[in-house]
Amino acid sequence: MSSPTGPESGLPVRMPRPRQPGRHRRPEPLVAPEDAPAFVLAVPGAPSAATRSLAEEVVSIARSELPGLDARIGYLDGDDDEFPTLSAVLARASEERTARHEQAVAAGSDAKAPDGPVAVVVPLLAGPDNALLRQTRQAVMDSRVAAELTDVLGPHPLLAEGLHVRLSEAGLARADRARLFTVATAADGIILASVGGEEAVQAAGITGMLLAARLAVPVMAAALDQEGSIASIAEQLRASGSQQLALAPYLIGPEIDTALLTAAAAEVDCATSEALGAYPAIGKLALAKYTASLGIAQQPQGAPAF
Repeated sequence: MSSPTGPESGLPVRMPRPRQPGRHRRPEPLVAPEDAPAFVLAVPGAPSAATRSLAEEVVSIARSELPGLDARIGYLDGDDDEFPTLSAVLARASEERTARHEQAVAAGSDAKAPDGPVAVVVPLLAGPDNALLRQTRQAVMDSRVAAELTDVLGPHPLLAEGLHVRLSEAGLARADRARLFTVATAADGIILASVGGEEAVQAAGITGMLLAARLAVPVMAAALDQEGSIASIAEQLRASGSQQLALAPYLIGPEIDTALLTAAAAEVDCATSEALGAYPAIGKLALAKYTASLGIAQQPQGAPAF
């Protein structure tokens, strides 16, 4: 929303553009105003150059979807130097917001101090992981900053799309369900590997149903962090007739040690695809969590046919 003097409540507004003739006009793009809460991506796991590159790509996608977005990255296990902790990032966002208001007042502005959250924290997690979410909440509390914490990114059709892409990149699924050409190494049963215990398995199972519809093969979810879970699901799939299995990580990447994936794949003798990583939908879903937290309507995040 907006007023004659500018945006209200620090929420993104639509910038006026010349109207296009005809009934197929493009929607006017959303632009984030200066006083909108910061978008803070909470990155789990051990920080590394690869983790930073992934997080920066996700943030870049979010910025491209909402120009003017104040997007930042905070690490749950950071060091406040090369990899700033989530608490430190939130504290800095709060300090900068206060400083901007004080500068405006000193310059003669009668603007009121912005209300609402200083930041919206989006966990970089495809599914629920109670241990990591507790760590994220604690970091928000330690910052003593008014910040909103969103839900994780999944389940969502776009994550099923991303899993399909990663499987096709590994030669484990046909790339285009419309053309229906075969792949010699295509799997006839998929184990969707999650972390976070039973709750994570149930959430992964929802995305798994969407993936099964795309691939027309059985997909079952299992937990990498529960002993015997992967082996049990592999046994069930083989008992039902699947012989060429594939392990598809229902993970973005930083939240898991890749050695666990390698060991799990070796245990059940199957190939594995890459984690979702910086698949474009991850940035879009993270931004959707931010805008939903603030009550901002966005274009629907659908999953195009792949």
